[in-house]
Amino acid sequence: MRVVITQSMLFPWVGLLEQIRLADVVVHYDDVQFSKGSYVNRIQLKMPAGRSWMTVPLAQLSLGQVIDEVKVDQQRPWQSDHRTLLQKSLGSAANYSDAAAVLDSVYKNAASEIGPLARASLMASLRYFGLDQDRKFLHVDELGIPGSSSDRVLAVVKAVGGTEYITGHGAKNYLDHEGFERAGVSVGYIDYALKPYPQLHGDFTPYVSCLDLIANMGRRGEDCICSRTIEWREFLGRSA
Repeated sequence: MRVVITQSMLFPWVGLLEQIRLADVVVHYDDVQFSKGSYVNRIQLKMPAGRSWMTVPLAQLSLGQVIDEVKVDQQRPWQSDHRTLLQKSLGSAANYSDAAAVLDSVYKNAASEIGPLARASLMASLRYFGLDQDRKFLHVDELGIPGSSSDRVLAVVKAVGGTEYITGHGAKNYLDHEGFERAGVSVGYIDYALKPYPQLHGDFTPYVSCLDLIANMGRRGEDCICSRTIEWREFLGRSA
């Protein structure tokens, strides 16, 4: 049973979709502290003059708030601003109307907190490519598991019956790999494919919203959501 645990991200880059494609169970990890500058409330788009941030403004953000508690600033016209940005970025792409429809499906009933809003954007992106099928999605709150860092992640994986934990590269800084092995859980780091596809506005970059993939490739973009994992020892060896 392959498990991915992730903080939700606003219309995330393709790398997160790659992780989820490999999972049997996905746990939304949105009861942890919000980090300013994270990708929970912002993502990049390619523009004619370079990349630009598409950011959901936040209201009354205070130190220590968890993701699901952080309010969206509803006093600003951020939905219309995002539609304008998307049109400027991708309006001439062959499948722009698909990308706009995915964005509008989320924004027409936008949640008032960033956690639910980011989750809705992730799930809408997954549905477009059929990646919401054949896997289970949970919120970590449903499991009632306290703690933090590596110990909590392992407990979550075990609670959902996981035998393999698939993670992004940042986990190398805190994960107790040997502890996972002692508990009977293997650790695989995602080996991002970063597969190029035709893009507007200059050289290819994978580090933009998946809305870019939708607009440029349509549902054929699923072919670009391809990846594998590498065992943690090999990954750490590469990183050394």
